[in-house]
Amino acid sequence: MNANSVLAAVVEGSGKGVVAHAGLHALGTFADRLGLGDSLSARIPVTGERVPLHDRGKVLVQAMLMLAGGGEACADIEHLRAQPELFGAVPSDSTLYRTFRHDLDRATLEGLWAAMAETRVQVWRRSSATTGTATVVLDIDSSLHEVHSENKADTAPTYKGGFGFHPIYCFADATGECLAVKLRPGNAGANNIADHVTVLDAAIAGLPDEIAVGHRPGDDPSLVRRPVQVRVDSAGCTEFVWRCRQRNVGFTVVARTNARVHAAISRVAADDQAWAPAIGQDGDERPGAAVADLTGLVDLADWPEGTRLIVRREPLHPGAQQSLFPSTGYRYWGHYTDAEGDPVTLDAHMRAHARVEKHLCRVKDSGGDRFPFCDIDANRAWLAVVCFADTLVRWFQLLCLTGALAVAEPKTLRWTLWHAPARLVHRARRRIVRILDGWPTTDTILAAHRRIAHLT
Repeated sequence: MNANSVLAAVVEGSGKGVVAHAGLHALGTFADRLGLGDSLSARIPVTGERVPLHDRGKVLVQAMLMLAGGGEACADIEHLRAQPELFGAVPSDSTLYRTFRHDLDRATLEGLWAAMAETRVQVWRRSSATTGTATVVLDIDSSLHEVHSENKADTAPTYKGGFGFHPIYCFADATGECLAVKLRPGNAGANNIADHVTVLDAAIAGLPDEIAVGHRPGDDPSLVRRPVQVRVDSAGCTEFVWRCRQRNVGFTVVARTNARVHAAISRVAADDQAWAPAIGQDGDERPGAAVADLTGLVDLADWPEGTRLIVRREPLHPGAQQSLFPSTGYRYWGHYTDAEGDPVTLDAHMRAHARVEKHLCRVKDSGGDRFPFCDIDANRAWLAVVCFADTLVRWFQLLCLTGALAVAEPKTLRWTLWHAPARLVHRARRRIVRILDGWPTTDTILAAHRRIAHLT
């Protein structure tokens, strides 16, 4: 029996004609086809006496490729720099550092978000997930990012006893892409209304114009062409819902426990006729769970007109979070919404807000848990580019991939797609990349290139 894990081989340097990131090359080709580098470059002013050797839009796109491939610091760009025949002229880590440190101030960063919004119009026009007339659902949530250094500006202790940042995000539910993010100190409140409004306005600004129209502060409701709804945790049980109404944006927010909610639940707790079986995301009934519409049993005078209170109960289990109503048999959870429809369907829709946790994990796994700079503006730009990289990957999955890879997590994409090995061949003045024989995603990469070629 042979217990060796590899075959014996003579290992030498000076290898030529091979590349290690054929999948990342496909992702970069996709970005170039969308004109992303040009859009970003147009928003970055030239501040020196001479035009920089490396176009700053191209630098940022290559940084996105590095982040998608698992990079966590500027030095990781060297892995792309080592393959000039595949990625062209790649900046050094010091050039990338200077780009973040000196070229991306707050005003420039706002322009980069606008450039991403321009490109988003192209992607959403081509995707079945975003076309049509269905409500555009936005998910707002904050997350703690641990930073093990006190030398980084605006870091602070967190409410969980850690230290770092506490950014707040807004994601598009249909695609999972980040539409806006605000980097905040670790001690920033999770229920800060102003921060929620800030990311909501930024997210609306990032939507295609035909969707955003009518949803800006003070817009006439008659301007709305497509409804927008925001889902948020209990921070929404505040003045935030009125800010949503000012923007003609629907809301679905987690309910907090209070005397009025407690009294409403107590009136139906023992009335099984008031409860309907709850369903999961797949449409099947959830065993033991039930939903009730308590709108007529609670005073909602201080809420926007049309607000409803939907409550779900489910069998109590060990480790269950705080309940809206004390019970030895059930855990009660509810939400307020101004949406019409069946309470059971609305409950399942609100539970889908949990998908935001997957989006946050994906961002953190793509460089979002590392802040390489001491300067807050540079770290703010870093987090924005991390979100841009995640968005670029989501666009690629939407338009170029099918099956399991269309929803795969970063680790899976790296192992199976981004780092695919290939042989580089020059023939008839053309550069040909031949994927390694037997590589499991060869057909997927070839199909992705065919789809990219058809993008117009």
